[in-house]
Amino acid sequence: MKILAAGDHFVLNSLITEALRRGVAAPAEITELTLPWPLTPFGKVAEVDEANDCEDALIEALDGVEVCVTQMGPFTERVLAASPALRMIAVCRGGPVNVNVEAARARGVKVCFAPGRNAAATAEFTVGMLLAALRRIPEAHNSLALDGEWDATHYTYTRCGPELEDLPVGLIGYGAVGSRVARVLTAFGAEVEVYDPYVRGDVHGMRSPSLQALLARSSVVTLHARLTPETQGLIGAAELALLPRGSALVNVARGGLLDTEALCDALDSGQLATAALDTYEQEPLPAGSRLLGTPNLVLTPHLGGASKAVAHKAARIAAAEVARYAKGEPLAHCLT
Repeated sequence: MKILAAGDHFVLNSLITEALRRGVAAPAEITELTLPWPLTPFGKVAEVDEANDCEDALIEALDGVEVCVTQMGPFTERVLAASPALRMIAVCRGGPVNVNVEAARARGVKVCFAPGRNAAATAEFTVGMLLAALRRIPEAHNSLALDGEWDATHYTYTRCGPELEDLPVGLIGYGAVGSRVARVLTAFGAEVEVYDPYVRGDVHGMRSPSLQALLARSSVVTLHARLTPETQGLIGAAELALLPRGSALVNVARGGLLDTEALCDALDSGQLATAALDTYEQEPLPAGSRLLGTPNLVLTPHLGGASKAVAHKAARIAAAEVARYAKGEPLAHCLT
C-alpha cells in the first residue's frame, strides 16, 4: 500500500509518518508532501473550502497513491479525477471541508476525519480570551511593556473589569468545545446559561429556551456554534442590542457567526464594553479592516485550535483510521 503524508507546518509529516508506522501493520510505502499552511493562509480552492492552493503539487504527489493523510490538501474534483489509484483520504481535522465529498463518493474514495482533535485546546483558548478581555490584560501589558508606563488608572473602578464568579455568562452552542467551556466557567463560579437547540439532556448551568432570552440575561456571550447556512450572521445588530449595556463577547468559533460591522458599532457606542475575537469573516484581516481601529478589542490570528497536543492527536486519529482500512475493519469517522 502506498500512502502519502501531505502534512504542513502544524500537523507535521514527521508526526503523521510516526503515527502511521506505529499503527499500520501492513507493509506500506510512505511518501511525503509538505503543504505551506499556516505560513500561507487557507482559503477556497475551486469548489472546496479551507484548503491550500496547491492542486498541481498534490496531483503529482498522488501518483499511484492509495491513501492520503492530510490537513489542508485541496481534494477537488480535478485532483480526484487525476488520482485513479486513490481509495482513502484521512483528513486531520474536525471536518473534511477541504474535500469534495460527493466527488470522492462517486469514485469510491473513503473520506475520514478527526473529530474532537482540538476541542480541549479551543476551550482553553476561549477561557483565556475571555479573561484577557474582561480583565484588560493585553491593554495593561502594552501600557507597561511597550509604553513603559505604570498606569494606575487600570486599578480605578471605571477601568477594572468584572470577575467570573457570579457573572451571567451565555454560551451559544454546546458541542465538544462549548461543553468544556461550560464546565470551566462553572468551576469559576459563573452563572452559566446555554442555548443549543440541537443538544438534548443535561448541561452545565441552565438551559435557555431561546437565543433572545439568553442574550437578555448575559453579561458575557461566547460563541461555539458550527457555521452553517442557518448560523451565518447569527449575531448581528438586533442580537447585540438585546445584551445588557456594557457586556462582552468572545468568538473563537467561526467568524461568519458574527456581523463584524454590527460588532464594531456596538463597541463604539458602548453597548459592548469589550470583545475578543480569534476568527473573522475574512482571513487574514484586510489592511483596512474596521476591527483594527476599534477600541476595546482583543484580536488573535485564528490560534484557538493550535497546540502541540492537537497536532499529535490529529495524526494519531487519522493514522488509526488508516490502520482500520488496511485491516479491512469498519472505519470510525467516515463520511463515504
